[in-house]
Amino acid sequence: MPKINLLAEGKRPVVARKTRAPLVPTGGSGELANYLLVAGIVLGVLVFVGWLLFLNHKISGKNEEIRVAQKEVDELQQVIKEVEQYKAKKAELERKIQVINDLKENQRGPVQIMDEVSKAVPELLWLTGMDVSANNILVRGSAFNTSAIANFIDNLDRVEAFQEPVLQDATQRAGRGVRTEVYDFRLAFGYSFKKPQPAAAEGAAPAAAAPAAAPAR
Repeated sequence: MPKINLLAEGKRPVVARKTRAPLVPTGGSGELANYLLVAGIVLGVLVFVGWLLFLNHKISGKNEEIRVAQKEVDELQQVIKEVEQYKAKKAELERKIQVINDLKENQRGPVQIMDEVSKAVPELLWLTGMDVSANNILVRGSAFNTSAIANFIDNLDRVEAFQEPVLQDATQRAGRGVRTEVYDFRLAFGYSFKKPQPAAAEGAAPAAAAPAAAPAR
C-alpha cells in the first residue's frame, strides 16, 4: 500500500510580498521633502485666507461707500422735496398776487371811465345811462341843444384812453317847463387804458446829452 506524505503536501512555499515604496522617501532628504510639502500647503492656505480677508475688506469698504452715498442721496431727496414744495408755494403765491392785481385793474378801469366821462360832461347836458363792455362804451344822455352834445363829443375825444366818439342818434323831443327843446342822444366809443409803466430804477445813469455843436470857424 503506497504511503502519502501529508506533511509535505500541506506545506506550501511562502511567497514574499513586495512592499510599496513610500511616496516621499523617508529619512534624510525624504523628511525634508515632507516638510517642504507641508510648508507649501500651509503657505498656500495662508495666501488663500489672506486673499479672502483682503477681498472681504474691499467689500466692506465698498459697502461703506454705498451706505454713505445712499445717505447723501436720501438727504438730497429731502432737499429736492423741500425745493419742490417751495416752488409750489411760490407759484400759488404768485397766482394769488396776479388775481389781486387783476381785480385791482378791473376796478381801476371802470373808476377811470366814470371819472373821465364825468369830467367831459359840459353844461346843459346830463347822462341817463352808460354801458361798458370789454373795449367799448355806449353813453345815453340828454341835452338842451346840439352844441352841448358837440362839446361833449369834443371833450371825450381829448381823453387819450378814449377813441373818437361816434354819435349814433340825436332825437329832439318836447321838454317840460320853460324850455321846450330837449335832445336825446346816444354815442359810442372804444377805450383802452394803458397800465402804468414801472418807475425807472433809482441810481440809473441819466441819458447822455447830445453832443455840442462844433464852433463855427
